Amino acid sequence: MIRHFKARPFTGRHMAAILVAFFAVVIAVNITMARLAIGSFGGTVVDNSYVASQKFNGWLKDAAAQKALGWSVAMSLDGQRHVVIDLDAPGAHATATARHPLGRAPDIAIDFVPVAPGRLRATRPLPAGRWLLHATISRDGRDFHAMETLK
Repeated sequence: MIRHFKARPFTGRHMAAILVAFFAVVIAVNITMARLAIGSFGGTVVDNSYVASQKFNGWLKDAAAQKALGWSVAMSLDGQRHVVIDLDAPGAHATATARHPLGRAPDIAIDFVPVAPGRLRATRPLPAGRWLLHATISRDGRDFHAMETLK
């Protein structure tokens, strides 16, 4: 037996329901994306991009001078989460600042002690998580700046 259904007419209520559902989805997605963006953004990269652009050529010059030193630097974490710096410049000393990439934790100042020729170890461990390490390594009046992400 074949049943025939009577088609219902498309009314203004149907159209209103479709519009309300569509805009509810759009608004829900926008609110979700905005909350995720605000929750994961920890601050600015530079406070004033114009001033940073004026310093850019100087930064390139400093980078070329640093590259001319020919130093090889590697930073890592040991098993106790102490930062270890291996370098081919024995007799160097270093200081560093560990920054949380999203700014959710305060910066940590780190001092290093030599543990072997060309090897420096932090005096304190880093807390768990991802950290951006900004290190300054000095020897013979010359500075080498390095940055490394450590997990």
